[in-house]
Amino acid sequence: MKLSRLLWALWPSFLVSIPAVGLLFSFVHPEDVLFFGQSPHIDAEGIYTLGFLLIWLFCSVASMLTIYIFPTKADVND
Repeated sequence: MKLSRLLWALWPSFLVSIPAVGLLFSFVHPEDVLFFGQSPHIDAEGIYTLGFLLIWLFCSVASMLTIYIFPTKADVND
C-alpha cells in the first residue's frame, strides 16, 4: 500500500476518533472500566489514551478496507 493511501485512511479515522472518544467517555467514566473483571492500575489519562488508540485502530481498519475495495483505474476502464 502506498504511503498516500495509508495517510488517506489514517487522517479521516483520526478525525472521527476524537469525537468518538469524547462521546464514549461522556457516558463511561475511566474508573468504571474493567479489564477481565479487574480494575486496571492505570490513571484516568491512560484509560483515555488507550480508548483513543483503540477507537483510532478500529476506524483505521475500516478506512483501509474501504480503500482496499475501492475500484482502481484499471477496474473502471474495463
